[in-house]
Amino acid sequence: MKKILLSAFALSAVMTFAQQYGGMWIPTEVNEKEMKELGMKISAKDIFNPEKASIKDAVVQFDGGCTAEIISGKGLLLTNHHCGYDNIQSHSTVENDLLTNGFWAKDMNGELPNPGVTVDFITDIKEVTKDILAGTNGLTGKDLDAKIKQNTDAYIASQKPESYQKISVRSMYYGNKYYAYVIETYKDIRLVGAPPSAIGKYGSDTDNWVWPRHTGDFSMFRIYADKNNKPAEYSKDNIPYTPKHFLPISIKDKKEDDFTFVFGFPGRTTEYLPAVAVEKIMTEIDPAMISVRDVTLKTLDEKMRVDNATRIKYASKYARISNAWKKWQGEIEGLKKSNAVGKKQQYEQSLISKNPAIKTTIDGLNKLYNEQAPYALNRAYYSELPRNAETLALGSLFGSYVEAVENGTSSQKSLDNLKSRLSEIYKDYESGLDAKVTAKVIALYANKTPQQFLPAGFEKYKDVNQNIATIENWAKNSVVMGSGKVNGATVYSDINKVFADQNALVQALKNDPIVQLYAAIKGTYVKTTHEKVTSYQTEIDVLQKQFMAQQMETDKDRKFFPDANSTLRVTYGKVKGSNPRDAVTYGYQTHLSGVMEKYIPGDYEFDLPKKLINLYNTKDYGIYKDKSGDVPVNFTATNHTTGGNSGSPALDAYGNLIGLNFDRQWEGTMSDINYDPKLCRNIMVDTKYILFVIDKYADAKWLLNEMKIVK
Repeated sequence: MKKILLSAFALSAVMTFAQQYGGMWIPTEVNEKEMKELGMKISAKDIFNPEKASIKDAVVQFDGGCTAEIISGKGLLLTNHHCGYDNIQSHSTVENDLLTNGFWAKDMNGELPNPGVTVDFITDIKEVTKDILAGTNGLTGKDLDAKIKQNTDAYIASQKPESYQKISVRSMYYGNKYYAYVIETYKDIRLVGAPPSAIGKYGSDTDNWVWPRHTGDFSMFRIYADKNNKPAEYSKDNIPYTPKHFLPISIKDKKEDDFTFVFGFPGRTTEYLPAVAVEKIMTEIDPAMISVRDVTLKTLDEKMRVDNATRIKYASKYARISNAWKKWQGEIEGLKKSNAVGKKQQYEQSLISKNPAIKTTIDGLNKLYNEQAPYALNRAYYSELPRNAETLALGSLFGSYVEAVENGTSSQKSLDNLKSRLSEIYKDYESGLDAKVTAKVIALYANKTPQQFLPAGFEKYKDVNQNIATIENWAKNSVVMGSGKVNGATVYSDINKVFADQNALVQALKNDPIVQLYAAIKGTYVKTTHEKVTSYQTEIDVLQKQFMAQQMETDKDRKFFPDANSTLRVTYGKVKGSNPRDAVTYGYQTHLSGVMEKYIPGDYEFDLPKKLINLYNTKDYGIYKDKSGDVPVNFTATNHTTGGNSGSPALDAYGNLIGLNFDRQWEGTMSDINYDPKLCRNIMVDTKYILFVIDKYADAKWLLNEMKIVK
């Protein structure tokens, strides 16, 4: 009896602690009382106020995927190095390698434009659940979806935004609530500064997702506007944007248990899944996707280590593939260590004890997830093929083009988009290297996938060496792989000429072995898996919406927040170290001395610029050292973050910038599914290190003169 009571007490304690620190809150619905109890000195209105300037006016979604913040009255933006990586790469060549050397504009005239890059401001948020769900009682399936779309379109049409604004309505709590966002998009974003990768990516793949960390993961951009301070396409006549608010930057020392909050655009979480879904992710889905990326990363790494041109071309792709690969491994480890499945099972039983009707919902979810499992696993393997092998991604794009032409659905707009996408891929594509990647992931797919999900005769692709020989032979005449000519041109020499004769191109592509290979894989997937996995998911979504509503109705002691969906959120906690394993204790702060401890001359992950070494040796730290006499580099806290929070501002109790969010501790990456206050830590670059690099390393004091620095 004592053991049972102790277990229940322990579960209750964990749930209470998680409620205090976990959560990604809509800015208009933050738990101000709890935030102030933890140490916040400002009000909720200081964070988000649609009527006047507030912190929300300094926080933007950067290029659709990361977060950035304004740190000067001249539109200066701070975000992560890895968020700006593609843009830094696009300005790099072998002769002028900004990834390796870094970049610092000497003045505004030297700032570099980045076509297509945007930032989004959220100027207002309103709950519109009654408007969107009006007249939906009793509707299900397509009828429900159609009514919700009709209501959404009607709501948006009823609003009167400015010409430079748009309205977006987003679902929350699995369709139980809806919110409308007013968005302003700025389109002239210029690169201002970035440290070399030896600082901005220090530790690269080895240190990714882990702590202790010593990475200066930041880069700087600037928003430009027209003469009226409104959004405008790039123009030399544009002027620096004047923000309604920008963040003061604090270089005060941090202490453990200091209050902190993070403001940004977290991408996706699934905190309210049933236990059976978490178990499938942990034991089946994540391991499948990891296995595909294992072989891809090893193959790319072998070439990148010995060829500098390949390293530059594939740097961003490698980082993208590696990022999720390592995250999924930490997710599995954390789910096991935190007993996520067991805790969710206990929680489900506690809900059933309060509301027996929930048992029917959970039983239904268990049945559906188990029946969907083989199809979901095949989807996991199949979806990773074009994500890892660009040759297969090209086969998919060209195959879709052929289908569109033959179906009469091709348009000039779709053709222009296709050519743009193809040019983007071919710019950094090596057919010989990707032939090896393709050969290996195809072999993995052939060996891991049950026969019922494979095209006829696909067993011939089980041998890697035979695959390499086959695909390298195809490459000699393949249009897709860049050697085959159409209209006397290749995709490398003149892509517009290749597309000039549509009939000739379609015929060549239909005969291209890469297009044929991917078509066979895709056709079999569509025939055997797509409809099944989608049908099951539709039923799961209906029950998940019901389960979410039942949780909120039944658990009156729990304060719920909606899962992340790339909308603006606030999360809060405290500066804190951790004890992730027996006899292992992590402090909350790392320093420049730790950077030097990891230094390996000539290593692609742990080499350092000579100037940084000299600054360390001479202890030329200026005002950026802490009470230890060293420069703080990174720190951890209990803020609940995820992808999309990259680049988010970490703020102190007064709303001053104290750090730049860029990662999570490996043991706690499962926080997307199961936040555990013992294991989950977000990792931030200390503002002292950011300013130290700008000032002492880059000699870019002109940028410091724009900022408001709190000492």
